[in-house]
Amino acid sequence: MEHPDLITHKNGRQRKPLGVPLPPGNMRDSDRGDTSASEPDVDDEAEGLMRRSDSEDRRHHRVQPGIRGELGNILLLLFLYVLQGIPLGLAGSIPLILQSRSVSYKDQAFFSFVFWPFSLKLLWAPLVDALYFSRFGRRKSWLVPTQYLLGLFMLYLSVSVNSLLQGEEGPNVAMLTAVFFMLAFLAATQDIAVDGWALTMLSRQNVGYASTCNSVGQTAGYFLGNVLFLALESADFCNKYLRIEPKDTGIVTLSDFLFFWGVVFLVSTTLVAIFKRENENNRGRRRVQEATKGVTETYSLLFSIIKMPTVLTFCTLLLTAKIGFSAADAVTGLKLVEAGVPKEQLALLAVPMVPLQILLPVVISKYTAGPRPLDVFYKAYPFRLIIGLEYALLVLWTPSLKQDGGFPVYYYGIVLLSYAVHQVALYSMYVACMAFHAKVSDPIIGGTYMTLLNTVTNLGGNWPSTLALWMVDPLTSKECQGAVGQSCGSPEEAGLCVKEGGACVTTLDGYYVESVVCVVIGLAWWVWLGKKMRRLQDESPSAWRCRVNQ
Repeated sequence: MEHPDLITHKNGRQRKPLGVPLPPGNMRDSDRGDTSASEPDVDDEAEGLMRRSDSEDRRHHRVQPGIRGELGNILLLLFLYVLQGIPLGLAGSIPLILQSRSVSYKDQAFFSFVFWPFSLKLLWAPLVDALYFSRFGRRKSWLVPTQYLLGLFMLYLSVSVNSLLQGEEGPNVAMLTAVFFMLAFLAATQDIAVDGWALTMLSRQNVGYASTCNSVGQTAGYFLGNVLFLALESADFCNKYLRIEPKDTGIVTLSDFLFFWGVVFLVSTTLVAIFKRENENNRGRRRVQEATKGVTETYSLLFSIIKMPTVLTFCTLLLTAKIGFSAADAVTGLKLVEAGVPKEQLALLAVPMVPLQILLPVVISKYTAGPRPLDVFYKAYPFRLIIGLEYALLVLWTPSLKQDGGFPVYYYGIVLLSYAVHQVALYSMYVACMAFHAKVSDPIIGGTYMTLLNTVTNLGGNWPSTLALWMVDPLTSKECQGAVGQSCGSPEEAGLCVKEGGACVTTLDGYYVESVVCVVIGLAWWVWLGKKMRRLQDESPSAWRCRVNQ
């Protein structure tokens, strides 16, 4: 029997979370929750574009200026977005930890599925918007149970993660993937609820602060869960910078960190459930009214949009555009860790990138504001391919620079410079793509239209990264030296080689093979399909309009 308070309501337009600056430990383009120089999820600024229409409405209403009266709501939103970034940061740190334990790249590829939920949440976002308990609140009905589950999963991981990472046969990658996938899935679901609540929690004159809370909160949360954790977990970092007497372990362990944040999730969620009313007295402040559509109507609308010839062509191009960057973005950071670069040092290199990542969209948007934003995308494409080859040369050069005390300072300067140049090319493509999405999205159904294009864009970065990780081992050639008649074609054969007194030596690293192959594929895409993408800008506006019953 259906609960009397559980109602099927019309859902608001879907959103995707803002991308956060990620460390260059695993340079990849997917949605937030990656261990790499991640391309921002292409929705936050687009939301800003669609909300500008509210400014005309504000001119006709007297409202109290400033945020002082709603500072509590803004701080709550900021805190909720910080909580959202914590599990994503932790998930982003696991590949670097796994790499330091010498897991295979097939295992890394399997774990990379953890980063997919934020790129696929459009599939269940209409349900989150539509089903809720009216007495408890439309957004709290999902936010509270989701955050409780996040806290419980973290507490479970706090007592089991050591056994999962230190099994007799190595890390239990399958179980780690399952648990962290659930964390990412719950974080994506929490994001849908918080994004929707932000639109009604704040008054019209302050609703623009929602995207600021999203950006700052997720960035801070990811920093705490990834960069800060990797630094405090590292014995070398703590002994060098934070301790007087050296010890064999860092200041915190992964178990301690998970337990602390699990408790924070449970306590804070309880406080929100008890003390924060979703439909409280607005005290005369005019709230944003959510546009709504039914669940069935939303799914039907998505199908109608994607059937359009221009949209289908554009989506196909978006799904294939990032193949050329997949080896560089997904594997480079792991190869640097494999070569001996401390994972915490790679994570800390993300810190000086934050100002650059803030300024780049502002600067680049000046060149994408015209009628042909994809021209910038097309021009930046080959530069990003060249950076991929430079990454491969950097990985090749790294072992020769290793010293007893680590790596020289100038080496980290070169890595940082390479990362900065990569960010310029990445953001040039990102802002151009986002601007084109805003340009072609049908304004009548802009939210659903925009989110569909953003989802396809993010998915176009996820699947090539997973495939790139998966193919490293099959493309790598090794031979057994020191033991006659033995080979290293499989883990079992490698074990026999070592048992016979030999050693498996890499004769051809699959990463370098991938780097070349990906660049060749990327150049082919740029020459033929890139021009096709540019020509989409010449299509008339009617070619992008969805003819559905309004």
